[in-house]
Amino acid sequence: MRVVVQRVSQASVSVDEAVIGSINKGLLVLLGVTHDDTMEDVDWLVRKVVQMRIFDDSDGVMNSSLLDVGGDLVVVSQFTLHALTKKGNRPSYVHAANHQIAVPLYEAFVQKAEIILGKPVSTGEFGAMMKIDLINDGPVTIMVDSKKRE
Repeated sequence: MRVVVQRVSQASVSVDEAVIGSINKGLLVLLGVTHDDTMEDVDWLVRKVVQMRIFDDSDGVMNSSLLDVGGDLVVVSQFTLHALTKKGNRPSYVHAANHQIAVPLYEAFVQKAEIILGKPVSTGEFGAMMKIDLINDGPVTIMVDSKKRE
């Protein structure tokens, strides 16, 4: 399971010109699921994301987490995070999980985040063509892979 985490001052997700999810200060998470991901990956990655100290503390040092600042979270499915680009110029997505695997894990990620944060998490629409508007704060953009755990 891979994520791209972006610290934002605001973000919104639209489908067919209608906003279906929006947040203010917080994190936009693009989430990609692969065929061998499990609930262990979900548990580890959710905790990593919400506890990642990438918000400024009172001294202006990135030392506070999403939990610490009471920030919002929006999670968007992103199968292209598992693109293979080694051969040719057309990415292959053979490592991206099919709907039967990806949807339950994506939904579990959102539900677990809601429990930890104690509030609703905004989402995109799984499998839909989405438009994302965001104001990247910093910019701060971090990639995390539950299989590498670096």
